[in-house]
Amino acid sequence: MLDFDTCNTARLRRDPSFDGLFFTAVRTTGIYCRPVCPVRQPLTRNVSFYPTAAAAERAGYRPCLRCRPETAPFCPA
Repeated sequence: MLDFDTCNTARLRRDPSFDGLFFTAVRTTGIYCRPVCPVRQPLTRNVSFYPTAAAAERAGYRPCLRCRPETAPFCPA
């Protein structure tokens, strides 16, 4: 798993090279996304990162309806 600062930088830049390497979960909404998701960026203090979509779902988060992280081609879900 990548460190918090690396994941956060990739999330803020929407860097496609990190797509599939981690998932961003937002505590205030209960939703998790791919790092390339086009939604409005949440505050850094409200995010956490997970290595897989399944890990985010086990933690109680639901998938984003815009980027559909649970159906991504690289995701084993």
